[in-house]
Amino acid sequence: MRVLMISDVYFPRVNGVSTSIKTFRDEFAGLGISSLLTVPAYPGQEADADPDILRLPSRQVPRDPEDRLMKRAAVHTWRHGLRRGEFDLVHIQTPFLAHYAGVAAARDLGLPVVASYHTYFEHYLQHYVPWVPAGLTQLMARRFTVSQCHAVDAVIAPSTQMATALERYGVRTPIEVIPTGMPPLSFEPGNGARFRARHGIAIGQPVVAFVGRVAHEKNISFLISMLPSLLASVPDALLVIAGEGPARKHFERRVAAAGLGGHVRFLGYLDRSTELADCYRAADVFAFASRTETQGLVLLEAMAQGTPVVSTAVMGTIDVLADARGAVVVAEDERQFAAAVARLLLDPKRRAELGHLALGTARSWSSSALAAKLLTLYRRVCAGRDVKEDSRRGHQSVAGDAHDSAA
Repeated sequence: MRVLMISDVYFPRVNGVSTSIKTFRDEFAGLGISSLLTVPAYPGQEADADPDILRLPSRQVPRDPEDRLMKRAAVHTWRHGLRRGEFDLVHIQTPFLAHYAGVAAARDLGLPVVASYHTYFEHYLQHYVPWVPAGLTQLMARRFTVSQCHAVDAVIAPSTQMATALERYGVRTPIEVIPTGMPPLSFEPGNGARFRARHGIAIGQPVVAFVGRVAHEKNISFLISMLPSLLASVPDALLVIAGEGPARKHFERRVAAAGLGGHVRFLGYLDRSTELADCYRAADVFAFASRTETQGLVLLEAMAQGTPVVSTAVMGTIDVLADARGAVVVAEDERQFAAAVARLLLDPKRRAELGHLALGTARSWSSSALAAKLLTLYRRVCAGRDVKEDSRRGHQSVAGDAHDSAA
């Protein structure tokens, strides 16, 4: 089987979508499944070692300096360069230009098409068009989502909560829950001491880490708001925020205005092959409070490094945290959250126990098993399309015989 994938985002842009795509493609390679991934080119990036990654010319997205939008002329040329018989299925990873290009390519090639629903737009849009009333952006997001989901043969949701939300919107396309799994590389121990030395953090200083896009929808504002309560119990605590995003300057100003500059460190992007694991390993606690996650991969990444988690459980993080014995689930309340973090920071023995349990939880999310599940969906969708085509040809044949008889 050969799959045509298309996405509006991929590395070097670091986020959950990029991670998910790479994880599944790496597992597919081991299963003998090939895929051509079409994504935007990024300024100054190194050439891809993988010959099956096709980069299209792109331009910057307005109001979002991190992301790129593939140029329409390049997408048009790409579509018309595709040939029938090269692929068995189209997999769309994002809902912007890639969605419409992927649907059009599937139609051109007569192929089945599936789409992964990675982004919870109902809460996402209002942060980017704040002048539009929240109720209207939610309605827009739902209609937009339903329209796109009805244009494909199957939808892949990374959590049961996301699948339920899509069904509540009115999506009638079959939905399969297939989260992104943890690849073996995630469990290779990072070097926490090296990370602390590199960033001038004392070995004994209590560190609370957040990893993710520095954007409003990640609810980083809550972590900053709860910090004074945490400092009342742990005066030398440090909140490390690893990631980049459009709201970074906003949060930096907010931290400075609150006089918390000595207790918050913004680190920007960290290299996934080295620094990121070191960051997770260096943290005493991983803190998370996003309301918009469709899965929450960073929770599993932290636990894979043996770092206990303190988190709210909303949307996709509910699935991750449902049976997570290495995590403390807390309501979105500043004092309660801060108290939960403080208890772990002040109790090394309990922290070590939870870290051990966290590693076991992460190991239960096998990327190989989840890739096999996705491959089963691919084959089922392809078989369904073959049945539909046979049925269509049968109807045409019957109609033709009837016409001949009448003649």
